[in-house]
Amino acid sequence: MTAYEPEGATGRPGSRDPRGASGAGAGSADAGYDAVVLAGGAARRLGGEDKPGVRVGGRRLLDRVLAACADATRTVVVADPRSTARPVEWAREDPPGGGPLAALDAGLRHTAAPYVLVLSADLPFLEEKTVRRLLDTLRSGGGTHGAPPAPEALRQAPAGQAPGPGGQGARSEAQAIDDGERAAGFESHATGPGGHHVGPAGQGMGLGGYGTGPDGQAPGPGGQAPGPGGQAPGPDGVLLVDSGGRDQPLVAVYRADALRRELDVLAAAHGSLAGLPLRRLVAALDLTRITDPVASFDCDTWDDIAAARTRIREHEHVLDEWISAVKDELGIDLDVDTGVLLDLARDAAHGVARPAAPLTTFLVGYAAARAGGGPEAVAEAARKAAALALRWAEEDTPDARPDATSPATEPDAG
Repeated sequence: MTAYEPEGATGRPGSRDPRGASGAGAGSADAGYDAVVLAGGAARRLGGEDKPGVRVGGRRLLDRVLAACADATRTVVVADPRSTARPVEWAREDPPGGGPLAALDAGLRHTAAPYVLVLSADLPFLEEKTVRRLLDTLRSGGGTHGAPPAPEALRQAPAGQAPGPGGQGARSEAQAIDDGERAAGFESHATGPGGHHVGPAGQGMGLGGYGTGPDGQAPGPGGQAPGPGGQAPGPDGVLLVDSGGRDQPLVAVYRADALRRELDVLAAAHGSLAGLPLRRLVAALDLTRITDPVASFDCDTWDDIAAARTRIREHEHVLDEWISAVKDELGIDLDVDTGVLLDLARDAAHGVARPAAPLTTFLVGYAAARAGGGPEAVAEAARKAAALALRWAEEDTPDARPDATSPATEPDAG
């Protein structure tokens, strides 16, 4: 765990680290990324509980999020320091509790990569594959980007479904997760003729009250003026959209220079970023939107946490979740073929005795560690133990003969 690093790269408080714009890897299409995790909220809807420390599937919410961005060049958590499963750097907004924009600004000052992944600390189902998709979409400049959907379009309930509070369809959180799991894949908002953003049933999506440009003219996507030849510039970021069609700007990847630019503009206009809502930043950026109801699911209430815990214990998820929890608890980061180990456990249980299954897999792990560790060492130790279990079982067959064991399967004499 890396301790909080004071702002000193530029020698004056409030100044930005210039590495974020011109450091190594800046501007490279396949450069790495840094991650900023905002974990210092008050969690009022949880009664002030320490939300990043709440466990889902045996793992703290914060640790689950950190696992999803494990390959970040640098991970900055904006909160008071605590124990984490992975090494991070710590930062704190000024003043503490100053809101998401102040926290994002504090974390951004510790980053140097051209791309910044921005996450909240309450995303139980975020995975590395979603992070990769966000990054790949931004790096390629692909996807549909432009103004956010109009609020009235988002309040429409599906056909035959009574609207819930605020006009949203009345569905439980668990149902929302299940709907996302059944979805065919990721879905970007579509464009209509002339590249205009369109919503459900082909209706045009307005700017949702985000304002107009100079002289009353509507701005381009994200409030930016069109580029040369009338072409819109590449997107400033890519964010997820939840099951209700709402933007989730804290499950997103951004160009670092765009974040710095707009945060500086907002700070200059308001004198401080403290207390400003995230929608001020989102309205100023040109963003691509990807629909993913599962990865964007966040835990704001105890009902949300209960729904997440229920889903994790479903049959198709429980084994992977348990293995991840054990690896976090033991402080190991090792990807192995679980099918090989399960086959070994089955062969030991059926060919020897049921208690042989856990004991054999333990010994395989110990042997792999002595051999230097790694997936290859585990696979080789598992292969040897599986062959032994089969030889053991063959001796118990009615037609077994003393010379039935071939020399090739006999253990080494030395």
